[in-house]
Amino acid sequence: MVDKGELLSELYQARFDGLKEIAVAYNLPKTGSVETLRARLIQHLILDEWDLSPEGIGNLMNNELGELLGVFGIKKSGSLRARRQRLYLHLNHDAKRLIPESLDSMTRDELHAMCKILELPLSGAKQTLLVRVAGVLASQDGGWGKVKKSLRRPRSNAKALPSPASPVPKPSEPKTNPTHDHEAVIEAAEHFVSEHPEGWTFEEETELRTELAQEGIPISKAPIASTLDEALRKGGIEETDLAEAPSMVQVAEAGKEEHTLEVEALLLDIKARLPEIEAAGRDFLAVSTTSEPDDLQAFIQSLKSHGFATDVPAVQDSIRTTLMDLEFRSESEKQAIHTMPNSWREREALRVFENARESLRGQLDDTLAAHNGDLVKARMAFEDVGRTMNLDLSIPSVSGRLHALFDLHVDINQAQALQDPAIARRNRILRILQHGAVHLSNTERSTLDRLERNIAAFEELVETILESSEGTFSEAQQALVIRFLESRGYEVNTVDLRPRILACAGIIGAELGFISPAEIPRIAPGIMISDTQVDAIVAELKALAEAFKPVERTEITEPEMEIASSVADASDRLKSARSKIDHIDDLLARLRG
Repeated sequence: MVDKGELLSELYQARFDGLKEIAVAYNLPKTGSVETLRARLIQHLILDEWDLSPEGIGNLMNNELGELLGVFGIKKSGSLRARRQRLYLHLNHDAKRLIPESLDSMTRDELHAMCKILELPLSGAKQTLLVRVAGVLASQDGGWGKVKKSLRRPRSNAKALPSPASPVPKPSEPKTNPTHDHEAVIEAAEHFVSEHPEGWTFEEETELRTELAQEGIPISKAPIASTLDEALRKGGIEETDLAEAPSMVQVAEAGKEEHTLEVEALLLDIKARLPEIEAAGRDFLAVSTTSEPDDLQAFIQSLKSHGFATDVPAVQDSIRTTLMDLEFRSESEKQAIHTMPNSWREREALRVFENARESLRGQLDDTLAAHNGDLVKARMAFEDVGRTMNLDLSIPSVSGRLHALFDLHVDINQAQALQDPAIARRNRILRILQHGAVHLSNTERSTLDRLERNIAAFEELVETILESSEGTFSEAQQALVIRFLESRGYEVNTVDLRPRILACAGIIGAELGFISPAEIPRIAPGIMISDTQVDAIVAELKALAEAFKPVERTEITEPEMEIASSVADASDRLKSARSKIDHIDDLLARLRG
């Protein structure tokens, strides 16, 4: 019979070919990496008496886990759950393949099963489960998947080789009756709860567990520990009449909420229109993130205008989950664009994309034109074009390049549009229409907004009127513009809107060459006066100018009289100046209306 200690030393130091030969000799699979094969051989040849399945690992005690981890030659420290996680990962996964970046290729069911084995919370969407598993992998990084170098280092003297840990004996069956232990635990828990009707502290519960352990009850065993926790939880609920459980009791998570048929129908509709949500979500993520709750909620509510029942909480949760997954995928796409292919499949998919790039560019203009500026629908259609060209959009580097090409083309079209004379003319017209709009009434602002949405039709109206009038834009043509707009429901014949509309119409006529810039109607000033008022104002201004002229005097007077008269004249001039200033104030007040 082969000594397990010598065999373990040989397994520590053997290379890949040697491990394969040992696996063939013992009729064991030889697939996997060198460390995966080494762990498999240690499990079946050295620790063959142990149940190292996921369920068996969950039943191991803390000291047993430490000894087993030492036999496998990996890190032994950590909490009980961390040790279980490390042992499971070492026996069932390859450390070079199972990395946080590779979790995105797993389905939600696979992540859910892994969370269950790793003793992690099971609620949440795929992204939430992925983050939890990635956290475990990050915390266990370097602690599994590779035997310690000190165990793999060969020695010149065979006797000086590191002696393997003695095989851990298989735990014997407990001598006590399991049924009796469960009953004793339940009875002790009920008595403990009755003595603490208002809850208990951590120290009190620890004292209870210590007393049970001193009585010989193996409370560290998973079945006994589960029975104790359940008894404490049920007892606490009964004592408080289904009130809030004590802080030490971990209440099990509630089951998944069951939706009504109407809600299920809405969720199915969301699933059917998922590409539309993702296309709109990419536009949202271009300027914001899901970590901005106000922006996210506003975006979800904006989908109501597209036919989504965003008032239903389940629908909101589904859209929110979709956006979180999309954000994670978008980040992966951005990173994949600047990295080398990680697999043969990705390299070939990128090659197909590069071959189809020119065709994609050629169809992009037609796609944008077919959807009349609706970028969401245009993006969806462009994805369909990519699929028809056999592009694998499930690969982040391919889908990222496809959407980057779409965004780049949209930006280029916008830059070209700014240089278009028609676009520049419309921008100038809109600036005049909306100038100082905050001071207008709500009705006038809504009229301007409606006219802005139909600015192309307004240009056609002005062009038609000027063509029929042979290039003149007199009061008759101006009145025709206003009457036509009024017939279409535009309330533009007001003091504030009429000058704006006519000025914009004049700009259109001048830009199109029908009239000269001098014929563009000017926006009326804020002060309106009649012709008679103008004559009266001019006459008063002339009188004021005459009054300010100095009066020449030739009389010769004595010095004392001259001083007295100068003082009197100064007083008169002061009074006259005051009266004139008051008169000017009255005149300005009249000018202001």
